[in-house]
Amino acid sequence: MTRLLLVRHAPTPETGTRLTGRAGNVSLGPKGEAHARATAARLASTRIKAVYTSPITRTSETAGIIAEAHGLTPILREGLTEIDFGAWTGRTLKSLRRITLWGQVQRVPSRVRFPDGESFIEAQLRAVDAVERIAADVGKATAIVVSHSDVIKLILAHYLGQPLDLFQRLHISTTSVSELILPKGGSPMVGAVNDRGRSDW
Repeated sequence: MTRLLLVRHAPTPETGTRLTGRAGNVSLGPKGEAHARATAARLASTRIKAVYTSPITRTSETAGIIAEAHGLTPILREGLTEIDFGAWTGRTLKSLRRITLWGQVQRVPSRVRFPDGESFIEAQLRAVDAVERIAADVGKATAIVVSHSDVIKLILAHYLGQPLDLFQRLHISTTSVSELILPKGGSPMVGAVNDRGRSDW
């Protein structure tokens, strides 16, 4: 049985106000680092085989802090990276909410492709593929996977059998932990979603 703890990155100064997306060099900052260290403390007593991360700065920084507590080095996986928001990258959420496409992102995301970017369907396919490959590498052990809100929601929606158009009903907070269990030859199970306080993983 493979157990994956899906962790959203710690907050950056832009979290909640701007669609950072794949923009480079957006670091956690002191507040984000403090949140990442608190999450690392929550997971410190858990036996971890490996820590995997999206290559984006805010995720790799979060993963590095968590991995340090286990004497591990994070493993980069491109499939875990943030959605390519294309021309929307770097724009404020306030400005995006005035665009017609924003409503479709919320109500019918399966029909959305971001301008000059990727679609939610493409993002889900490559994220689930990344998780399956990680599960094959990890085997009967526990691993931490550090990624992004929408990517984690898309992964969970897939294993819950939830239609893509309903994936926005899931909420994933910064530094929250969601548990995905993948038994070999058995049915996937989601053990927790968006947990922000548990320390007995």
